[in-house]
Amino acid sequence: MSETTGPAADAERRLIVEPGLAARLAAIVEPVLEGMGYRLVRVHVSGSDGCTVQVMAERPDGTMTIADCEAASRALSPVLDVADPVDRAYRLEISSPGLDRPLVRRSDFERYAGNLVKIEMAVAVDGRKRFRGQLLGAEGDAARIRRDDVPEGESPDLLLTIEEIAEAKLVLTDALIAEALRRSKQGERGARNEPANENQAGWSRHPNKFQRAPGVDRHRAQHEGE
Repeated sequence: MSETTGPAADAERRLIVEPGLAARLAAIVEPVLEGMGYRLVRVHVSGSDGCTVQVMAERPDGTMTIADCEAASRALSPVLDVADPVDRAYRLEISSPGLDRPLVRRSDFERYAGNLVKIEMAVAVDGRKRFRGQLLGAEGDAARIRRDDVPEGESPDLLLTIEEIAEAKLVLTDALIAEALRRSKQGERGARNEPANENQAGWSRHPNKFQRAPGVDRHRAQHEGE
């Protein structure tokens, strides 16, 4: 597959961003991904079992195949080698968002309206930071949810400023899986010349992943099957 997937990705900025080292890594990888037609979802640095730099990305339509992950890995590896933002050996992992994906852009809150969502605020609202409920969409700079744990006498609907959210994530439900299957079948009908499987259709219950090991092993890529 070519490392260029089409025109530059939708430049809509992420409203929920990562801090610290992950933010510095995001500043390096995001322009590369956009030039390939992908959008950065998030960067996560994990110190468990060695150091792993996870770059989660997608096409503007929300899909990301294993081949896309591999192409992004090939493009990002030399850029990160030159920038050298991590002060220790690390494993680079490129992944798709998966079904229980993070929501980071205003359009994410619109696209996935109707689904169950968990939200953790960076700034407390009415004395609490964690909320769970049905996502109703976006209104201006805020997301509206209908809480499923409403104290007596309070309205179930709540507006949360998106830029004050630390993390927003879809909850895996039967309805979410059914919708993904429906989209998968539509993708298969539109891809007559490609194998009709869930990766080619662009969704996976678990994220598609592609890893490269650090240092001299970086170019000995190991694909993680689902």
